[in-house]
Amino acid sequence: MIDVEHLSKRFGATLAVDDVSFSIQRGEVVGFLGPNGAGKTTTIRVLTCYHPATTGAVRVAGADVVTDPIAVRRAIGYLPENVPLYPDMRVEEYLRYRAELKGVPRSRRRAHVQEAMERCGVTEVRRKLVGHVSRGYRQRVGLADALVAKPPILILDEPTSGLDPNQRRRMKALILELAAEHTILFSSHILAEVADVVSRVLVIHQGRLRADGVVGELLAAAPGRELRVTARLPGAELVALLDGLPGCSAARILPGADGFAAVAAQLARDADPRDLVWERLRSRDVAVRELTLVLPTLEQYFAQVTELAPGSGTAVGEASA
Repeated sequence: MIDVEHLSKRFGATLAVDDVSFSIQRGEVVGFLGPNGAGKTTTIRVLTCYHPATTGAVRVAGADVVTDPIAVRRAIGYLPENVPLYPDMRVEEYLRYRAELKGVPRSRRRAHVQEAMERCGVTEVRRKLVGHVSRGYRQRVGLADALVAKPPILILDEPTSGLDPNQRRRMKALILELAAEHTILFSSHILAEVADVVSRVLVIHQGRLRADGVVGELLAAAPGRELRVTARLPGAELVALLDGLPGCSAARILPGADGFAAVAAQLARDADPRDLVWERLRSRDVAVRELTLVLPTLEQYFAQVTELAPGSGTAVGEASA
């Protein structure tokens, strides 16, 4: 549904996006992550035909953003970070107007607007002026605008920006509901929300794509994995047991309780010695309370990728372009 090949975008001497390539298939929900200034919004604006690419090719729903931008716009429902609404129009009036602009046939316009309002939970404020509703409702109106023409692709740029925790929770639930019917590219800096919503993430940093993959697979292969063992055995003996295993290093004693010692050890990428540890402890008839592989969080992984100093080499999980 979205194909980006060697995309670069310059603003004068500034290279905002540097040779980025990725594809998003029908039905995927993909998180687009990166720190401020990383190139997320610039990439999204190229996808949505707001900015032309400097070099590279971009196709959306089979249409080229340069040669057929009208077809691209018809295929996309776009929710920008700062939703450009008309504050002096009533909510329903505004959505009818937007449906007309997007080419929704007159015979279907009322039904499309009604469905969009119901899906986004703004029916109760349909008669209110857009400028008189809360920030949360304005975000929902913006999302209803993105949905009103029933496009196959949704591009959501920071959809929960500025919302309170309850509003963010409701917006996240709505995105999960929409994922059953739309291909979604979801940009956010709130990583806990991303992990709950998306099936895959793209991480961009300093204009380059640093990671592309399923969240669980990226975390499983990242540095920072640990093996944690809690057993009825002196801590020093547990440390010695772990330090002698392939892929284990830097074992350290953690606070224990009730006669159990707790130890954590760093693991090399792809190392998983849990079966071997279990066999060794069982052979010594040692009671085991915990034997766990602990992966880094998405926040920790994001820090590993985006805190790479320029020119220092390849980032964790960097995607090949």
